[in-house]
Amino acid sequence: MIKEQTRTPILKKKRAMRVRKHLRGTALKPRLCVVKTNKHIHVQIIDDEAGRTLASASTHDAQMRDQNLGKKNKESAKKLGEVIGAKAKDQKIERVIFDRGSHKYHGILQILADAAREYVTI
Repeated sequence: MIKEQTRTPILKKKRAMRVRKHLRGTALKPRLCVVKTNKHIHVQIIDDEAGRTLASASTHDAQMRDQNLGKKNKESAKKLGEVIGAKAKDQKIERVIFDRGSHKYHGILQILADAAREYVTI
């Protein structure tokens, strides 16, 4: 019998791969990848064909920390969605594929996606 401590990361990876096996970012429609940690949120726009990161933003960034949004909460998720959406629009990216990873689409992820939708089509 597998212990719960070793089983949980395995199940998380399975959930992430189940979501990502259907998602491939291209130059015309890159992938918007969201990673949540215990304290921070990281967002990247990735072109999987070229293997390049086109834009990225995080609550680690100095811009977010200066505005006291350097933590994982709903206000910082909304601002992060606006920042990544603006960066995408600057690079003339109009559509993206939303990659939620192993997390459910609710709460912080939903707020981030809604904020990014003001700039790009998800």
